[in-house]
Amino acid sequence: MSDEDELIVSPLCQPLESEGHTVRIEIYGDGEGGWLLEVVDEYGNSTVWDDPFPTDQEALAEALATVEEEGIAVLVGHAGGFD
Repeated sequence: MSDEDELIVSPLCQPLESEGHTVRIEIYGDGEGGWLLEVVDEYGNSTVWDDPFPTDQEALAEALATVEEEGIAVLVGHAGGFD
């Protein structure tokens, strides 16, 4: 992998626990100045937002707002994948 292809990982990545579930908030640079948001649940299921965010802080804020407004269950699938 060249320096140009190196994955940029935000220092804002973090686990989040709520309602008896734990997810991992992952935020990556898209190589074009934006930030991609992915949330991985305890079963390895992944939820990825379609559009990049202007900053990693905005990506984190979106993940936290989603859990606050909709509950963590919307980001948690089942063992073996989402139904």
